[in-house]
Amino acid sequence: RREQARLKASVVEEDTEQWQKDARFSGLQRVGGVDLSYVKGDDSRACASLVVLSFPALEVLYQDCRMVAVSAPYVAGFLAFREVPFLVEAVQRLQQEAPQLQPQVLLVDGNGLLHPRGFGTACHLGVLTDLPCVGVAKNLLQVDGLVRDELHREQVRSLQRSGETFPLKGTSGKVLGMVLRSYNNSSKPLYVSVGHRVSLDTAVRLVRACCRFRIPEPIRQADIRSREYLRK
Repeated sequence: RREQARLKASVVEEDTEQWQKDARFSGLQRVGGVDLSYVKGDDSRACASLVVLSFPALEVLYQDCRMVAVSAPYVAGFLAFREVPFLVEAVQRLQQEAPQLQPQVLLVDGNGLLHPRGFGTACHLGVLTDLPCVGVAKNLLQVDGLVRDELHREQVRSLQRSGETFPLKGTSGKVLGMVLRSYNNSSKPLYVSVGHRVSLDTAVRLVRACCRFRIPEPIRQADIRSREYLRK
């Protein structure tokens, strides 16, 4: 908890890059996605995957998939300590091997500020790499009074079109993230939250701009490639 609190002090919850301030993200050329896929039935072996896609074309420019031995135990609220070190290593390898392909922002399969202590995986990875990071979760993390009750489900049903959103406001009064309908053909939303060096508004616009399907393409490609690596 002390370490989490120490790192959390470095989180920047606003836009720091010029491209973030542009309505069309002009100047943004590379978007990264990260994923960790576990061997079925073995939570100590996983494939850590980092991909970098061109923007706005969303074509894969770089991929790195490695088998990793996961030794830290899973403790709810502290998942980042288990997984982030491998993702940091992947970013460092990219910086050494192909620095010209370094992503200008990372999309993370997980939460940022939407976390029991306001410091999820996307914040953790952002602070350690000093890259702008966005948390993109498929399910609602029930924190600060947020629950998947009938009211929440009703709000989700009210999202009729791709790009429609509503804020996730906790009992503390703080907006912890946004619920986004990312794709017309899917009624299941995404839960977007700030990781590091990005505002919530920019995070939501970016996630939407990266969606060809429900899951944003950088995360989708990282997931596809890590699973394919495991299968082989």
